[in-house]
Amino acid sequence: MATLTFPQSVSAAEDCEQLRKAFTGWGTNEALIIQILAHRSAAQRKQIRDCYASTYGEDLLKDLDKELSSDFERIVMLWTLDPAERDAYLANEATKKFTASNSVLMEIACARSSHHLFSVRQAYHARYKKSLEEDVAYHTTGDFRKLLVPLVCAFRYEGDEVNMTLAKSEAKILHEKISDKAYNHEELIRILSTRSKAQLNATLNHYNNTFGNAINKNLKTDPKDEYLTLLRATIKCLTCPEKYFEKLLRLAINKTGTDEWALTRVVATRAEVDMHRIKDHYQKRNTVPLDRAIAGDTSGDYEKMLLALIGHGDA
Repeated sequence: MATLTFPQSVSAAEDCEQLRKAFTGWGTNEALIIQILAHRSAAQRKQIRDCYASTYGEDLLKDLDKELSSDFERIVMLWTLDPAERDAYLANEATKKFTASNSVLMEIACARSSHHLFSVRQAYHARYKKSLEEDVAYHTTGDFRKLLVPLVCAFRYEGDEVNMTLAKSEAKILHEKISDKAYNHEELIRILSTRSKAQLNATLNHYNNTFGNAINKNLKTDPKDEYLTLLRATIKCLTCPEKYFEKLLRLAINKTGTDEWALTRVVATRAEVDMHRIKDHYQKRNTVPLDRAIAGDTSGDYEKMLLALIGHGDA
């Protein structure tokens, strides 16, 4: 469930005119930028970008880049991108030397629908002139590569049908491989990277009921093992993404010095998807509403944009 409601009927031409005004004169009108862009759907934002280019002969994103700065710029830029283009950008950043992140690659592969992930791969190909799986394979190593390449290539069935016979047999396979500490076994990775999310949930429920432990508990044999950490996060992201992202937000806000990039990324990518559920989990887990936690840890226009995107009042 998304946290935002958008006006059904808006004029892209009027929005473009208002944004152009926000860029002119003495200083930038950040409040007007938030008022418009934080309250437009992905389709409406695309119309604004197209209209801006045809009206003024310039790229809205480039003008935003010139006018804004710091964390506020990053959240506005990330939010304004088309969702598939945004994930392509995030994936590319996650493969670079100084911004490398196996977790971000895993999030994009596991927390998006199959059709969206396919669109991400298309956007990546168009923007970077190479394939996402090619870059993931080149920039990751060992067990991480063995897990991440199949995940980013996945095209899962999205239906609710479940084969309980298959769930029982694959729960047994998973238990055998984990008992043998064969955490990178091709059968384990095949199950995680090919089965529908409904089928995976059935398999993992059977695993829990039959073997007496949740699978992630059995994968905590070495809390410092980075591959096992990613494997546990993969399972959580596939089966309960709102809990995964709640934890990510909690860690980003509660650590010494806010992790603004994680906060920005989660809000920008989940606001139109399941931020309402993430907010519910956050309040249950932390006894503090997410909007209050964000307000207490950020400031200025960056804070206002974040609060607007998570649906806090008229921010």
